Amino acid sequence: MCIPDKGKDKYQQQENFRKAAYKLYAVLKTKKITSVTISDIKKNIQNSISFAEGLALSNYQFLKYFKNAKEKESKLQEIFIQLPKSADSSIEKLNAVIEAVYTARNLVNEPSNFLTATQLAKEAKEFCVSAGCRVEIFEKKRIEALKMGGLLAVNKGSVDPPTFTTIEWKPAKSKNKKPIILVGKGLVFDTGGLSLKSTAGMDAMKSDMGGAAAVIGTMYAVAKAKLPVHIIGLIPSTDNRPGVNAYAPQDVIKMHNGLMVEVLNTDAEGRLILADALSYAKQFNPELVIDLATLTGAATVATGQHGIVAMGTASDKFFDALDKSGYNVYERIVRFPLWDEYKEYIKSDIADIKNVGNREAGAITAGKFLECFTKYPWIHLDIAGSAYLDYQTHYRGKAGSGIGVRLLFDFFRNYTVGKFNSKYF
Repeated sequence: MCIPDKGKDKYQQQENFRKAAYKLYAVLKTKKITSVTISDIKKNIQNSISFAEGLALSNYQFLKYFKNAKEKESKLQEIFIQLPKSADSSIEKLNAVIEAVYTARNLVNEPSNFLTATQLAKEAKEFCVSAGCRVEIFEKKRIEALKMGGLLAVNKGSVDPPTFTTIEWKPAKSKNKKPIILVGKGLVFDTGGLSLKSTAGMDAMKSDMGGAAAVIGTMYAVAKAKLPVHIIGLIPSTDNRPGVNAYAPQDVIKMHNGLMVEVLNTDAEGRLILADALSYAKQFNPELVIDLATLTGAATVATGQHGIVAMGTASDKFFDALDKSGYNVYERIVRFPLWDEYKEYIKSDIADIKNVGNREAGAITAGKFLECFTKYPWIHLDIAGSAYLDYQTHYRGKAGSGIGVRLLFDFFRNYTVGKFNSKYF
């Protein structure tokens, strides 16, 4: 087959290898090929790994609910790579990431009549414990004791209870003295609540837990690869429905950190459950907190499926490292400002803050809301545009994309080697 052009830079070159693998996969699928061997492409280990990665990601399928699933299954079962022994560690890491992305995609693709908040917590525990993580699930009584008013308010319209899941990977010889925290929005379905979405606006709302899926996948991959970094994942989870007891516009909620929030739109619920989790993270005295959420339509309008909106209070060192990882794996971030002027947009007349701002700068005002619950270095990633894709163009597939797993794994891999370099795996 043709080897892709180098591209404008080394990052694009590796992305071209992944996309070339997707084109090959289409041929393999048609011919029902069961195994493939990849030689050392142009005598470059990284080329071969990127090609194998693209091929493996292209082979993902979600067939659980098809009666004739066996008939639809891809025949490709094995991918061999001819590389020197020195590349074994890279292959092991690649396998861990592929497993993690597959599971993240599965979780996003599951319907909400299966994937309740309780089931999401169960899936997270089973998957992450298998890699060596410690997992604890807080039920509703514990959440009430912790006074997580945002999570409890959003859950009021649901017949299913909320959950709050903690996942910890703490190896014996961690590179960091203070943990890095990941927070993932776990809205298993979002109707908008009493501020009800349109039918079209609800079409993909089972994917509103894409941030939680990314955190679960990242925790698994880091633990499976045994990266020497102490990280903790926090996942607040519920659905948002217009039940008879649902929270309403103009309600005032007392949050985990004591702030009073006026609710003007019940469809701005993700920031409420994230805020409680971000406040809870403070007790760990973290070096850095990164949250991932399908948070705003404004982020989708800004970058579409090709970018991740980023903002926060962390130092440029962390943003630059995340930016570099974004190019390494082509899950690129676009940094937005978090200027103080935007806080004026979320001032309330009757409470400390309100949960929505003006029509303008929607992604940023959501970030300013979350900032009120952070007292540490923090990065917010709005993955609304890239967590769920309407059509397939390459190896990321259609529907759940697993966005964020590869980005954060590369970030942590670089962190553990003491530098943020440009070499992927």
